[in-house]
Amino acid sequence: QVQLVESGGGLVQAGGSLRLSCAASGSTSSHNAIGWYRQGPGKQREFVAAISRGGNTNYAASVKGRFTISRDNAKNTVYLQMNSLEPEDTAVYYCNAGVLYSGGDYLAYGYWGQGTQVTVSS
Repeated sequence: QVQLVESGGGLVQAGGSLRLSCAASGSTSSHNAIGWYRQGPGKQREFVAAISRGGNTNYAASVKGRFTISRDNAKNTVYLQMNSLEPEDTAVYYCNAGVLYSGGDYLAYGYWGQGTQVTVSS
C-alpha cells in the first residue's frame, strides 16, 4: 500500500506560479515513479508529468516549458513547480504512484492522493 498526500494548491492570477507537493509513505518500493494528473471542470483526468526515482521525467505537451517536476528521495516527496499559469490550468491536481518506462510512457497504478485544487483567474 502507498499513501499519497498532495498540498500546495490555491488561487493564483494568470501568469503566476504555484508549487505542489506530493508526499509518499507506505510501501514506496512498489513503484518506480510518481506522476501528476489533473482534472478540470467537465473534463477527463489527464496526465501532466512524471518523474522516476532516477530522475527521468516526462511532460504533457500542454505544460512543457512551464511546469517542472522534481523529487527529494530522502523526503519521499515529489514537487510540481508550475509557472506562467493559465486559466486552462485550473483543475484538481492528483499525484499517483506508478511506473515511468524508458520510452517515456507512464503507467499509473491504483494509488492516488486526495487531490489539491488549483484555480487560475484571468
